Amino acid sequence: MNLKTGQYIRHSKYGTGTIVERNEERTTVEFDTAGVRKFVTSLASFEIAEGEAPIKKKRSSKRRVKAPAAQV
Repeated sequence: MNLKTGQYIRHSKYGTGTIVERNEERTTVEFDTAGVRKFVTSLASFEIAEGEAPIKKKRSSKRRVKAPAAQV
């Protein structure tokens, strides 16, 4: 099966998810409920899922910086 990045898939254990990265060695999938999982590409077993991946909120890359502690 020729899967590609961005494709919506189904896994027997983790449910539905979107392929985030794929190469000859590893396939990384962000599942709707199980988070991010990595698989050995040659051993991974996926089905193409019906429908479209749910739209997820993008996390802000900005971190909150704590104000320096007041010196006494």
